[in-house]
Amino acid sequence: MADYDVIIIGGGPGGYVCAIRCAQLGLKVACVEGRGALGGTCLNVGCIPSKALLHASHSLHEAEHNFEKMGLMGGKPTVDWGKMIGYKDDVIKANTQGIEFLFKKNKVDYIKGWGKITAKGEVTVGDDVHKAKNIVIATGSEPSTLPGVEVDEKVVVTSTGALSLPKVPKSMVVIGAGVIGLEMGSVYARLGTEVTVVEYLDAITPGMDGEICKVFQRMLAKQGLKFIMGAAVQGVKATKSKATVSYKLRKNDKEAALEAECVLVATGRRPYTEGLGLAELGVEMTERKQVKTDAHWRTNIESIYAIGDVIVGPMLAHKAEDEGIAVAETIAGQAGHVNYGVIPGVIYTAPEVASVGQTEEQLKDEGRAYKVGKFSFMGNARAKAVFAGDGFVKILADKDTDRVLGCHLIGPSAGELIHEICVAMEFGASAEDIARTCHAHPTFSEAMREAALACGDGAIHA
Repeated sequence: MADYDVIIIGGGPGGYVCAIRCAQLGLKVACVEGRGALGGTCLNVGCIPSKALLHASHSLHEAEHNFEKMGLMGGKPTVDWGKMIGYKDDVIKANTQGIEFLFKKNKVDYIKGWGKITAKGEVTVGDDVHKAKNIVIATGSEPSTLPGVEVDEKVVVTSTGALSLPKVPKSMVVIGAGVIGLEMGSVYARLGTEVTVVEYLDAITPGMDGEICKVFQRMLAKQGLKFIMGAAVQGVKATKSKATVSYKLRKNDKEAALEAECVLVATGRRPYTEGLGLAELGVEMTERKQVKTDAHWRTNIESIYAIGDVIVGPMLAHKAEDEGIAVAETIAGQAGHVNYGVIPGVIYTAPEVASVGQTEEQLKDEGRAYKVGKFSFMGNARAKAVFAGDGFVKILADKDTDRVLGCHLIGPSAGELIHEICVAMEFGASAEDIARTCHAHPTFSEAMREAALACGDGAIHA
């Protein structure tokens, strides 16, 4: 068997990006993947297919609510669920095959099967043993569940099952008001499903800017999503055609139950390390069952690295990609680096929600003096023209130096707009730097400039 400079276990965003960068840096590299398709959770049962369904359902919403306003007359479209799922599957296929092409182009060996580290510098796949100077663990994560909740991926589903339901359910209970639950909940709500979100905490999307959370929940409620907050799920009982979710309100211990055709368990994800042989090797783990690494993504075992969802940090595909590149550069003798203070987060509902850097709550907790620049999309001409005036941009800057510390927005194309602030923060820019940069008119991005102006003498169109 061939010897490699690097073997990467896992072909998701972290793993395949790491493999390609290793190859670009002149290393002989192989990527091991047992799913049968490259791209990991993200491309196969996560980010990409969910965005396809979000796009399709949003297009339906536009046709039902806004076409007539623009003079586009005609009968409202009906949903062919089979065709919609087919469109989603085509999107997955195009992306996963694209990675295979990139592997061939960059001379990355694609080893199909489940990999196990059987010794230092040794990865076994089936009956084959492969040697490597370095090994990178990039096995990602899997959906987690709750005690008393048994997932069958038919009636009680995770995000995986929610992407391939046999029909659009009349009713759905979503357990968990995080990113996954709200994105998938909004898809089905647009398709006509009665969606109820049950959340243990008193606010949705925990960890995000508090003001954004409140406005976001109100907007989703207007779209038809119902919320039961501060509710601890006690269990789920399922039959072939429906399920009953029992819960207890934290404030008064009152017990209640909900019945629905489908229950989506969206209570987060956990690192996937099953079958890797880490315990036998003595690889150190954290209390949360993550692979423990140092500042250079090295485990306690020499020449074994770990990246992505399997280690500490936000479970985001782009975070894993950045770590994949950094590890490749580190192995190649360069100075790999990830700026964890500038990793954006996006929720792809309509409107989108995006954030980067610190929240107001975090700044208050550390006692930092800051100023706020806000601007509503109702003051943005482009947003009003396309029925997207709801939402706002909020930029946080240091009170004395004006350096940008964070940005939080809800509105049209928020997931694209946030990167202006990411670049600004990487360069240590001030709010004034953004305010003095000419932005094309009419664009959504003008709202970013207006929020930056609001950090100074004031926005123009507020």
